[in-house]
Amino acid sequence: MSIHEECGIFGLFAPQPADAAGFTYYGLYALQHRGQESAGIVINDDGVFVSHKDTGLVSEVFTPEILNRFPRAQMAIGHVRYGTTGNNDRKNCQPVEVNHIKGRMAVAHNGNLSNAAVLRNELELSGAIFHTTSDTETIAYMITKERLNAPSIEEAVCRAMDTLDGAYSLLVMSAQKLICARDPFGFRPLCYGKTKDGIYVAASETCALRAVGADYIRDVEPGEMIVFSNSGVLSVRRHCQKKPKKLCVFEYIYFARPDSVMDGVSVDEARIRAGKILARTYPADADIVIGVPDSGVHAALGYAIESRIPYRIGLIKNKYIGRTFIAPDNRLNQVRIKLSAIEDAVRGKRIVLIDDSIVRGTTSGRITALLREAGAKEIHMRISAPPFLHPCYYGTDIDSEENLIASHYPVEEIAKMIGADTLAYLPVDSLEALACSSKICRACFDGDYPTPVPEDTRKDRYEKRLGRKRQQ
Repeated sequence: MSIHEECGIFGLFAPQPADAAGFTYYGLYALQHRGQESAGIVINDDGVFVSHKDTGLVSEVFTPEILNRFPRAQMAIGHVRYGTTGNNDRKNCQPVEVNHIKGRMAVAHNGNLSNAAVLRNELELSGAIFHTTSDTETIAYMITKERLNAPSIEEAVCRAMDTLDGAYSLLVMSAQKLICARDPFGFRPLCYGKTKDGIYVAASETCALRAVGADYIRDVEPGEMIVFSNSGVLSVRRHCQKKPKKLCVFEYIYFARPDSVMDGVSVDEARIRAGKILARTYPADADIVIGVPDSGVHAALGYAIESRIPYRIGLIKNKYIGRTFIAPDNRLNQVRIKLSAIEDAVRGKRIVLIDDSIVRGTTSGRITALLREAGAKEIHMRISAPPFLHPCYYGTDIDSEENLIASHYPVEEIAKMIGADTLAYLPVDSLEALACSSKICRACFDGDYPTPVPEDTRKDRYEKRLGRKRQQ
């Protein structure tokens, strides 16, 4: 089991009609690592919305034939999704589109609301009918509700932010405006830039800006709302500095692409720092350092630099296995299909094996088994994150302690369970050094939640009811 983030968002506002769908396609392609279950694009052609969304990778959903159906347009927003809230089917694909009495609107969202169940219940009691099980539709309803009396779409978004708790980086597109908004804690990243042709681009990560030739301008501040329109760029800071900043530290450890920069901190450098900290804190007498591709490679380089133990490529990842891969026999170990050990590199060696996390421990055990079979003499596993001990309510698919191995067993026991000679995690008190900031959320490691813990954490209460009925 791997840790997954909910999604990535991308949007643009052009001074003149442009190939908005093509721009968004490349932006989403750069953000594919943030979600591989579905993808969607909505473009705004002079107030007329044209959209396409479906389950699958960006390249699967948007074939050349599909992209050619989109007209040139001044605005677009797009989304790639890994479903932490709501099922993985087409109805939960984003962006969410809304028709209401004041016009049309499309919303793309990264994060999880901690009060989503409460808000949804209130909306349902007032007569709202939901078609999806995602938080995004709740956000869209709240904005639409405020828009009935608000003088503008940006004022409606601003008022809706008063009622939304938890993590949300938003892109909201109306007939005439593109709006970026980030929750007051800044749990999830959001930035914007500009191309040489004057096209403004907003995205979850800076790597998506570069993918479309846009120069990075800055991050959207926690609580800030930025409005792009024909009148220019407007920053609304009504919700800024009302909460302590809490960017998810796991963005640096795993979620973000290594070539991205967040809050002025290089993700690549952060991961290398994690490896160096591990080497200083938990040294090992070993012959080589190897990283589990792709997530452990940068921390492994840091460990090798600090420890002066040679770095070697000991595991090869099959890059052609996508989300549609199905093992021909369920008894096959899928780790063997996705990873293979380089026997000449590991045979007879004492190995420091670096990975970003251990969730259930199943995958880690299979990787150590691969290395043992390839002839590894010793395996000293080092993890570039602290132990996962608590659920996350802000957009990571850790929704309970039930499946977290570190919540049930001590480190020495986990080492035996996964087949490692020794095991050590990144110390919790090292996270600030990793991120070059104390303004981070690390609740999944220490249980210190910035917001009230939600009472109802079910992802789809209707599915559970149907499941119980089937069993009767």
